[in-house]
Amino acid sequence: MTQVDFLTWQISIQQRIESALDACLPPTTCHPTRLHQAMRYVTLEGGKRVRPLLCHAAGEIFSAPLVALDQMSCAVEIIHVYSLVHDDLPAMDNDVLRRGKPTCHVKYDEATALLVGDALQSLAFHVAAQPLASVPAETQVAMLGLLANAAGSRGMAGGQAIDLESTGKSLEIVELEFMHLQKTGQLIQAATLLGAHVGGANAQQVQNLVRFANRIGLLFQVVDDILDAEASTEVLGKTAGKDAASNKPTYLTLLGAKQAHALAAQLCEEAHNALLPFGDAAVRLHQLTDYIVARKS
Repeated sequence: MTQVDFLTWQISIQQRIESALDACLPPTTCHPTRLHQAMRYVTLEGGKRVRPLLCHAAGEIFSAPLVALDQMSCAVEIIHVYSLVHDDLPAMDNDVLRRGKPTCHVKYDEATALLVGDALQSLAFHVAAQPLASVPAETQVAMLGLLANAAGSRGMAGGQAIDLESTGKSLEIVELEFMHLQKTGQLIQAATLLGAHVGGANAQQVQNLVRFANRIGLLFQVVDDILDAEASTEVLGKTAGKDAASNKPTYLTLLGAKQAHALAAQLCEEAHNALLPFGDAAVRLHQLTDYIVARKS
């Protein structure tokens, strides 16, 4: 069977996830209507859906059922969206633009934004806990634990705490790497591994994907730092130059532009190498790696 090109595959998965997210979210006619409107505002019609793409790409290696991958992809994406809503709050990064439109607290208000994040996090685990016919119950319980850990104090939330504490400080490169492995990398790793678990990956295959996800998580952040300094607000869909204005430590401030680009190239190569044991079955993960390093927003 002839395989479709990457762009066609990417759009297909993004459309699947948009439809699945729409079905997951409470309708705007359901009370409290304003909260549900805000939840849909921040979740739908925006974002690259990188985490769902990773989930599907990893699951494809093991011929995982698409509907099950949709379910776990939605759970991860909803966690990601909740984190963006909270990150944008005045008490955090105080940003007014996200995905090319006003942030939640600007469009609605701060109290609503807090509740949106809370409700989305709860919804993510409700979605992830729905029975998966193709996955043993004990495996699904372990997957829920994986997602919870990735989102918590030893993952995304902990990384954000370190990020806030580091503003105005000078970090060593190993400290910056640790922060981003938690803040960005853990959820990217979870997305990849959840796709693999849906497909029944064995322990060795999971470890190979952990190595891949470790590299791709850092690669995503290095590219993010580069784009924050080099791209425009219009292209990014969020405020450009925000890190420098906030005096945050980044790969650009620690390494300079030339070395940051070199690091991105190195991480890209290491991610590709981690996929070699999977052969041609990992073609979508290879393509996603190239997409992440070449993205403009």
